[in-house]
Amino acid sequence: MQHDDFRKQLSGGGLLTAEIIYYRPDFPKLLQSFVWQTVDMAPKFPRLAQFLDHWRREIEAVIHSINIAHNDMLRPAQVRWVDEELKIQ
Repeated sequence: MQHDDFRKQLSGGGLLTAEIIYYRPDFPKLLQSFVWQTVDMAPKFPRLAQFLDHWRREIEAVIHSINIAHNDMLRPAQVRWVDEELKIQ
């Protein structure tokens, strides 16, 4: 999983934080919050769309709103390969 996230970051993905505000059927007047993070590709956010499809199919909670923040944490230009390694013991 971590290797897939790293590959996505090298391909232009960034850290996506989504706050999902929702109602539960048993407490319809109470708003609750769920925060979720993943590496995703802006601007279409396919991973977020997949997660929200799962939410709508499997979770008995009505989404009120979604707040997202996206940060490109790593780009290919920021990766530099090195030939030496120094270990301090």
